[in-house]
Amino acid sequence: MRYIPNTSLPCGRAVTTKMNIFLSSLLDKIEDELEMTTVCHRPEGLEQLEAQTNFTKRELQVLYRGFKNFCESMGFLGEKRYKQLQNASMYAHYLFNAFDTAQNGSVKFEDFVMALSILLRGTVHEKLRWTFNLYDINKDGYINKEEMMDIVKAIYDMMGKYTYPVLKEDAPRQHVEVFFQKMDKNKDGVVTLDEFIESCQEVRMKC
Repeated sequence: MRYIPNTSLPCGRAVTTKMNIFLSSLLDKIEDELEMTTVCHRPEGLEQLEAQTNFTKRELQVLYRGFKNFCESMGFLGEKRYKQLQNASMYAHYLFNAFDTAQNGSVKFEDFVMALSILLRGTVHEKLRWTFNLYDINKDGYINKEEMMDIVKAIYDMMGKYTYPVLKEDAPRQHVEVFFQKMDKNKDGVVTLDEFIESCQEVRMKC
């Protein structure tokens, strides 16, 4: 039986459950790859990416090789291919949109590695900003209840029906109500980035 992550506040754990499976497929062999003396694929602007991320030059080379293995063409990952890798779930769609910073339907290596750097080695503040962007589906700078409901339903669907304890049918809506009670500080019906970060940091301080 699988146990459900603590989703009382969506500040990172439940958000990254499925994504980590995909990301780990690129990273689980980095240690062995770094022992190689040559790397075949080298993206352009490697030095710039090294300066902008928390990865070394050799780690970026290895990540690029893995990224190209997933690409449907040279240099970018389209949503169709990404959904195939993620079993075509709605959560995969929302994750893809978060990686697709240009909102043009494709994720370049630069987009991918910048996000990966934040998720794996970024500060708490950086990770919270990225998570907020995931929940802000229409990218208007706010999270409303409809957006929150869409993401939570996608997470629950991703987790499947064989969870323990068994999920109640109204569990997603209850989750959203708890989220807004704790994070919508001024009770205006939307959650801002500042409210989101402040609430998540309060939770961390209580742990």
